[in-house]
Amino acid sequence: MITVILIVFLVNLFLGVPLFISLLVSSIAGFFFVDIDLAFRIIPQQFFSGIDSFSLMAVPLFILAGNLLNESGLTPKLMNLSKALVGHLKGGVGYVNVISSVFFAGVNGSAVADTSALGTLLVPAMKKEGYSTGFAASLTAGSSLIGPIIPPSIFMIIYASLTNTSVGDLFLAGIMPGLALEQSSLSSIGDMQENTI
Repeated sequence: MITVILIVFLVNLFLGVPLFISLLVSSIAGFFFVDIDLAFRIIPQQFFSGIDSFSLMAVPLFILAGNLLNESGLTPKLMNLSKALVGHLKGGVGYVNVISSVFFAGVNGSAVADTSALGTLLVPAMKKEGYSTGFAASLTAGSSLIGPIIPPSIFMIIYASLTNTSVGDLFLAGIMPGLALEQSSLSSIGDMQENTI
């Protein structure tokens, strides 16, 4: 049986079939090779148990919250709050970038959503203030990495559901590393100001 699964998997990979489909087809071939009745009992159970997770319901809701934040016009308001807090400092737009990422991470928990929402607004603003394009883009990318670390985080919820770990404990564990990453991003602005402004 293992030989059949391995051969089906390697043939699919050789034909250029995507990896997830190759894994699916080879495992289904293994089920049919052993016992068809067993396959028709186990496959639906596995599909249902894979989606029957209360904590995984948070993932599409985080994505919805990020989209609502963008579509409702609250993203510029979060950036205005960040500007009110740190905009008066020298290199304030860079600080606004990092602080806005922290605020946005608390809403959606995703680095990609953070970059796409804030990068389109903040990179041009940083270029206008005299930052180089490379520094503005790298600061935006670096500060968006705070999203998966500062709670609530989509990846922490997925990890907790897969390993039966407490989501609350993971959220508590993410606060200090997230703030350390924020401090690192803020200090990089101070270090690079002489070269970029």
